Amino acid sequence: MSEFKSDFLHMLSERGFIHQTSDDAGLDQLFRTETVTAYIGFDPTAPSLHAGGLIQIMMLHWLQATGHRPISLMGGGTGMVGDPSFKDEARQLMTPETIAANIASIKTVFSNYLKYGDGPKDALMINNADWLLGINYLEFLRDVGRHFSVNRMLSFDSVKMRLDREQSLSFLEFNYMILQAYDFVELHKRTGCRLQMGGSDQWGNIVNGIDLGHRMGTPQLYALTSPLLTTASGAKMGKSISGAVWLNPDMLGAYDFWQYWRNTEDADVVRFMKLYTTLPMTEIGRLAKLGGSEVNEVKKILATEITAMLHGRAAAEQAAETARKTFEEGALAENLPSIEVPAPELEAGVGLLTLIVRAGLAGSNGEARRHVQGGAVKINDEAISDERRVIAHSDIADGVIKLSLGKKKHILVRPA
Repeated sequence: MSEFKSDFLHMLSERGFIHQTSDDAGLDQLFRTETVTAYIGFDPTAPSLHAGGLIQIMMLHWLQATGHRPISLMGGGTGMVGDPSFKDEARQLMTPETIAANIASIKTVFSNYLKYGDGPKDALMINNADWLLGINYLEFLRDVGRHFSVNRMLSFDSVKMRLDREQSLSFLEFNYMILQAYDFVELHKRTGCRLQMGGSDQWGNIVNGIDLGHRMGTPQLYALTSPLLTTASGAKMGKSISGAVWLNPDMLGAYDFWQYWRNTEDADVVRFMKLYTTLPMTEIGRLAKLGGSEVNEVKKILATEITAMLHGRAAAEQAAETARKTFEEGALAENLPSIEVPAPELEAGVGLLTLIVRAGLAGSNGEARRHVQGGAVKINDEAISDERRVIAHSDIADGVIKLSLGKKKHILVRPA
């Protein structure tokens, strides 16, 4: 369906969020006539989500912005099983304590994008452990399990890929799709939820929930998936050279988050503005026409807008100013990321390669050595070519040592 009439689907379509829906016309009509409750599930596999999951959070943001009610569903129950979708092997099982700690940590990010509360359009934060942990297994088999065809489940791409590679798919994981389908039905019962959204790899699981709802007497349920994003050069979203681009501020600061988006490839800038910012489409259209060196100014706008939603406008603008001072003025900005090295250690001297690894600029001494040999490493803005160089107290300037890799990565080493 090319032209949606409801505000929400029109917005999502225009900005590039929609990969597939289970029924374009039916879902569009639902959004035009009702306040729709919709959910996305988030697995608590780490203490923070990363930038790859930001597209899902933005879908919930636009859902609320167009007058509907979002649910962020925490997988406290399903997290004990692990989603096998398109994974090469079974996930390591987490303890209930780890899952609870991860959920508590993940929750803190959502309030930057959604307004939670008790009003009819306020977002809900729900944990599927509320109903899954209390399930009576025999009753569940009889009431829910009987509706699932193993033949059909074996036909899903996510399962077929594992079986085709002759990789083990445990009975535990096979149950995951049943539990996710049951979540959809349970959320309808508790909140009137009619739509489940997710990445395109979740299509089979979501359709399973629609089918189960049909068999268990719910009104028509719907599916909407977003494309699985990679960068223009094929890299996975949310991953950088130095690791995952976490959303929680205690795992990645505003400056490093801003830098990740500032380094967006030229071919991705407009697409990312549509997906990850709330800039009006008219403004995005204007910025899209800029070319040449002006693209770098657009990248700064992109980085600042995305960072402002997560970290707040002040932190985003401070990150932009820090970058400007560092790259355009060559000044030593106090807001750069920093590490602490015990003062006695600096008195004795620390090997350059060791310091590069400790600062997170390389994953090993070998990688650090290659950076030095390639002329990419600077101490206090002076290029260092000697890989055996020892960094000592005498290198401290203005109370810190500035360690740089290339033009864009700078760490302040502070004596502790």
